[in-house]
Amino acid sequence: MYHAGLFWVSVFLSSAFSYLIGSISFSILFTRLFYNNVDIRTLGSGNAGLTNVLRSVGWKAGVFTFLFDFLKGAVSVIAGRAIFQYYCQQSGAPAYFQQYGALIAGLMCVVGHVYPLYFHFKGGKGILSSAAVVVFYDWRLFAIVFIVFAAVFIISKIVSLSSIIAAFSFPFVHCLVLSFWDYRTGRFPYGTPPISYLWITTALAAGISGLLIYKHKPNIKRLKNGTEKKFTLKRQS
Repeated sequence: MYHAGLFWVSVFLSSAFSYLIGSISFSILFTRLFYNNVDIRTLGSGNAGLTNVLRSVGWKAGVFTFLFDFLKGAVSVIAGRAIFQYYCQQSGAPAYFQQYGALIAGLMCVVGHVYPLYFHFKGGKGILSSAAVVVFYDWRLFAIVFIVFAAVFIISKIVSLSSIIAAFSFPFVHCLVLSFWDYRTGRFPYGTPPISYLWITTALAAGISGLLIYKHKPNIKRLKNGTEKKFTLKRQS
């Protein structure tokens, strides 16, 4: 390990910063702002996420929730990569360690979104913030996973089903793109890493995926029962 102490400090800083910024639940804040101080977790499905904001409150709070939830995922990845870039410069570690920082930070941002420190650990399901994490980690992966999401949504019109299948596909897409694109061409933006890089980053991607799917347990139950609602922008009373 290249300077193990500094490595773990970098992990801690990336994780702590991203968890704290991920814990800012903008769906709760903007619903309170635009809907007479009402908690989004008391409306509709009770989920502190974009879909419930759009259904229960409307487009104004939805737009702000979308922008800021996406932004916190992006900021987390950028910060994690920057922290590990400094670690690489100071320790002589190879540049691909920056991608470890990006994924560690992204994972902890999603953890913060799902279990927010500032809102009694009751947050959303993390799909939008995860999307931002994937975009800023590797846009190619996002493009493929988004196609999966869009295809399922066009067929089913069910956001939760589309989100679950897209989340499930993420680690597989990650592994396949690295294996059959990057490693074969040798076109890595941070230098050619060893095969251990593939397994470590795929494991972190699987961590994000697993958390998202776990938070959709009530949706999975409704999908099995045939009671999951299709998406509509009509506000629920």
